[in-house]
Amino acid sequence: MDSSLYPRPTGLHTLSSDQVDLRPDSEVDIDIHHPRPISDDKNAWFFWHSGYETMHPYTKRNIRAWHRRFSKQGWVIRVLNLCPGSELNVSNFLDTSDPETFPRAFTEGTIAGHHAAQHTSDLVRFPLLVKYGGIYADVGLIMIGDLDRLWNATVGNQASPYEVVSFKFDGVALTNYFLGSSRNNPFFRRCHQLFLKLWEGKTSTEGMWNSPLLKGVPILRSPKGFNENGRDIDIEEASKILTDYIIQGQVISLVMSLVDIEGKWNGPEYSAKNIYAMDYMVGSQLINDMTSWDGPRAFELLSLSLPLNGEKESEDQRKAREIVEACLAKSFAFKLAHGLILRVLGDTLGSLWRGHEGSDDVPHTYAHWLRSGVLRWTQNELPPAEEFGKFEPYFVVYAKRIKSDCGYHTSPFFNL
Repeated sequence: MDSSLYPRPTGLHTLSSDQVDLRPDSEVDIDIHHPRPISDDKNAWFFWHSGYETMHPYTKRNIRAWHRRFSKQGWVIRVLNLCPGSELNVSNFLDTSDPETFPRAFTEGTIAGHHAAQHTSDLVRFPLLVKYGGIYADVGLIMIGDLDRLWNATVGNQASPYEVVSFKFDGVALTNYFLGSSRNNPFFRRCHQLFLKLWEGKTSTEGMWNSPLLKGVPILRSPKGFNENGRDIDIEEASKILTDYIIQGQVISLVMSLVDIEGKWNGPEYSAKNIYAMDYMVGSQLINDMTSWDGPRAFELLSLSLPLNGEKESEDQRKAREIVEACLAKSFAFKLAHGLILRVLGDTLGSLWRGHEGSDDVPHTYAHWLRSGVLRWTQNELPPAEEFGKFEPYFVVYAKRIKSDCGYHTSPFFNL
């Protein structure tokens, strides 16, 4: 990728040749297939149930870009799987038969539902971070910002109060597609323990939105209903389905808002002092925001060719340029959306890149400018952390007894 073909946006500087691994894809893939042993917390964790070799080409480009950009700073990219005999099988890193690590549905391979693969991935995230530390990200996340610089300023800096990095969603919430910490982090340890409780006796997340364990956490609101198999699903039902789909985010919100007196855990205080959470919209959803969440429109714009020398820029080219410049200069990442959002909003940029193989990597297009810029330039400044401010806890736990609007009763959060 030769970024000299493209103009460098304001707010960026050029990476030196010794900072980026620009070897051929085949050589980079060898490193991704055979990562070196774990020696520290600089692990970038991903999961694809059938292995890296079966991933879609555009997500492989995402993963290669993580390796190219950060391996020379000491980061090791690890794409775990469930393939028998693979050195990257989850079982080689975590005890998949341990009930304190995984629920029975994971151990027995009985996770069901529309999005079983995504929920299998959800169950891997917390235990990996707790045991090994590092970053967990979805394979659909294009990393734009300087991960190593962020890490060294926060989690990797003993003088920094920040122990967790992520994106701040609306209200008291973090996105689960980018999570980071050092090993044995108390926040993710509690998130993991609560998540396991939520999965007890379950084979899917269906109905988890109504679990007593999450009482008080507002359900996520779907922007609209949708039709499925000839049945109209209204906004209220769609919101419950959406909440079940992103149930891990509900768990995170609960732990952020939990106060456990005896367990010496104050979620609101920890969130305010110890979580470096970037704004999720600018930080990871900017293309969607600038195209009003219209996936076909985003695909159309990024597929355009740049003007030739002397050619006047069209209105669509101007819009595409503004999107690429804004992403490269302001966003820390971009999350290519798949899964449930397709049922609600229709095609996304990610689903269209999947359906039109290679369309994200055509030279002299705006998509290729974005891909090139990620590897050739880096932002001058780190994105700021969003403040959570003071907020009331959803629960206050006093030993084994919990005080709520309904009085005192046995706490389901005791010993988290």
